[in-house]
Amino acid sequence: MVLGVVGAGTMGAGIAQLGALAGMETLVHDPVPGAVEGGMRQIRVNLEKGAQRGRWSKEDADAGSRLLKPAGGLADLAPCDLVIEAAPERLELKRELFEQLSKVCRDDAVLASNTSSILISSLAGAAAHPENVVGMHFFNPPPLMKLLEVIAAEQTGERALTVAREVGEAMGKTVVIAQDGPGFLVNRCGRPFGGEALRLLQERVATVEQIDRIVRMGGGYRMGPFELQDLVGIDVGFDVTKSFDAQSFGEPRWKPSMLQARMVAAGRLGRKTGRGWYVYEEGTPHRPDDPEPPPPGGGDGRRIEIEGSGPVAEFLRERCAAAGFGDEGEVELVVDATVPSPASDVGLAPEGAPLAALCADRSLASLGHPEAVGFHVLPGSTLVELTRGPATPEGAEETAVTFFERCGFVCEWVEDAPGLVLGRIVNQLVNEAAFAIGEGVGSPEDVDTGVTLGLNHPRGPVAWGRMLGFDHVLAAVDGLFDHFRDPRYRAAPLLRGGGIE
Repeated sequence: MVLGVVGAGTMGAGIAQLGALAGMETLVHDPVPGAVEGGMRQIRVNLEKGAQRGRWSKEDADAGSRLLKPAGGLADLAPCDLVIEAAPERLELKRELFEQLSKVCRDDAVLASNTSSILISSLAGAAAHPENVVGMHFFNPPPLMKLLEVIAAEQTGERALTVAREVGEAMGKTVVIAQDGPGFLVNRCGRPFGGEALRLLQERVATVEQIDRIVRMGGGYRMGPFELQDLVGIDVGFDVTKSFDAQSFGEPRWKPSMLQARMVAAGRLGRKTGRGWYVYEEGTPHRPDDPEPPPPGGGDGRRIEIEGSGPVAEFLRERCAAAGFGDEGEVELVVDATVPSPASDVGLAPEGAPLAALCADRSLASLGHPEAVGFHVLPGSTLVELTRGPATPEGAEETAVTFFERCGFVCEWVEDAPGLVLGRIVNQLVNEAAFAIGEGVGSPEDVDTGVTLGLNHPRGPVAWGRMLGFDHVLAAVDGLFDHFRDPRYRAAPLLRGGGIE
């Protein structure tokens, strides 16, 4: 196998490094003067560092270095069995490149694009043999990320898909196959992570810092959506969102946010400019450390009633028991974790007992009990979100906080809305995955593999759905639609049809 790589920047150099380590003769071309030399020099430094850290042997590093060769012009890629382009994300530039590669490469050479946002079908149309064109979307940085997304254009033949998969596996990647479309499989299924966070911020349900903290502590994510936007670049994310919007002809779920536009206009692009959603100053953390959850305990046998039969109710019963709550004396608090929320009897707590009602599919205001405290929590979480109404007594708030803290939760107060913060984000992730699977973009297994390995999520959307129950997710999404009357919250047909097998 002779591999060609067009582009010697971060992505191209990383792909070339993978090819050389996999034992492929690897030819690297870049039209920018000095770029190939710089890229190959960095690859050799990385190979040496990897050997020192034990990621591969010194012999493998030396062999890989010998397999790297510069290609002064596109014509020097003629011997290649596979050429992967990692050129800038501009449609006409890439189409011209595929047209030129078709002229210099063999008729049976497979031509692949590392694009993350351009339709592969539009690139294949520029090639002399479109059946040999395929997407090979590596994640940044390619040597470290475990995933490769292989994308089939409308024109792609089985042989091209096979070659792409086999090369990816030889490079040590887990390969998922996706059909062509906006964002392909992984980036599409991850869109609600940032998109719903922006919507929550726009509605002032919570602040940037709160949303990120809730996502980290409540969902187990390594960083919150706004930290991630700052890392990637707010301008980059905004361009991707506009691309989704254009390619989908205005799909409401992928509508760009005016908050992104405003940040870009202000030049607050994230870490690279020193300021985005956070301020980045040398020697100063951009945010405080997350608080430590309190140890469970202090229930002292006191009586708490937990209503509901789903995963959230069962999780709360487990935490309640671990904290030492029991069935002695009068009921101190009724916790209603029923999903879907009862239409009429929510809040029928024993006389004098406060009510904490789960806001999964409805807002606290719509539950019909003005004196209740609203909450949202996911199984396995260390944080609970709380909300209040104008008539919620201070005593009910204190009782709810005391209960949840004794169960080992950090409490975060947010404004009222169906699903509060994390419920909205997670249920929209599941809903988007259901749309993608139902449209044949990828399988349930590939969705979860792609999102966990490609985006570093702690759990894939399908796994979230199975943990919560797809009936819970459908009720929550329907509740968002009933609340906002916005088509971005319409449920995927597959979700309404009984969930994902």
